[in-house]
Amino acid sequence: MDRPVRVALFGVGAVSSLIAKALLQKKGVEIVAAIDVAHDKVGRDLADVLGLPRKLNLIVAKDVKEAFSRAKPDLVVHATSSSLEQVHRQISACLKEAVNIVSTCEELAYPYLKNRAIAEDLDRLAKQYKVSVLGTGINPGFLMDTLPITVTGSCLEVKRIKVTRMMDSGKRRIPYQKKIGTGLTEEEFREKISRREISGHVGLDVSIAMIADSLGWKLDEIVEVAPEPILAEKTLETSYTTVKKGCVAGLKSIAYGVMNGERIIQLEFVSHSGVEEEYDSIQVDGLPNIRLKIEGGVHGDVGTVAMIINSIPKVMNASPGLHTMNHLPIPSATPAELNVYAKP
Repeated sequence: MDRPVRVALFGVGAVSSLIAKALLQKKGVEIVAAIDVAHDKVGRDLADVLGLPRKLNLIVAKDVKEAFSRAKPDLVVHATSSSLEQVHRQISACLKEAVNIVSTCEELAYPYLKNRAIAEDLDRLAKQYKVSVLGTGINPGFLMDTLPITVTGSCLEVKRIKVTRMMDSGKRRIPYQKKIGTGLTEEEFREKISRREISGHVGLDVSIAMIADSLGWKLDEIVEVAPEPILAEKTLETSYTTVKKGCVAGLKSIAYGVMNGERIIQLEFVSHSGVEEEYDSIQVDGLPNIRLKIEGGVHGDVGTVAMIINSIPKVMNASPGLHTMNHLPIPSATPAELNVYAKP
């Protein structure tokens, strides 16, 4: 591509702001538009919203029509919600402007599990306007689905898969710590979980469905166990709050896929303050058995930013339609200028 890739931001929240700052440091790409529905962001210079010292002369718009009337992007980085139902109209509006999309929406990573009608509509629109759309991130999108799928490529037989993510949440950004109930009493945690005021991790079921699809497994069911609080054994200090002994330091979420009465895919997501050892692990029982452990784990925010940015050329080079990570070329870093990897 003989010019920079033109990118628009849809959503300028915590994650999107990290992506925007990384894009501003990346060669071969240019942010040409920004959209947000929050009244306190619309009408402001993007640099002001991001907390940058210099102006970008790029005003945050309230909708797609307004933003794209100023500059037409090649691709939209979409980061507003985990719910596909909530973002359906936002993504549709971008597709109707004939613009490619990479989204952080967890349910879009493999939407055929719970949102098949929406998935088919987005696929139809993308093909109609000859563009592509992808939902991805570090998880779902890579660590607990794409990576274990790739690992099975060296197996002649796969019987079972178990993936574990162990994170120290006390070092993560404050919105994430709030999301998992850090500092609450156990009673407050269970009440907020029941009212869905806190959600824990979103997308374990999506990752299981993606793995099963890749291996051709027809699951009888996917079971998500309600998140369980992990209580602090001593007082802990985090970047967000002080967690008193006996209060919630984080949570554990488990989901599994069942076939012929047996758990053949199990995902465990553990995130709490004071974790003794951070890691990501993949266990494959098969021929051969595989044990993979990433010591220290992969930083969630950095990994998400990287997955979004590195997926931009993959999506721009893909055939029109809705894609999932298991049906695109394997993910890879883009250390050179981003436009080198994008199609003309």
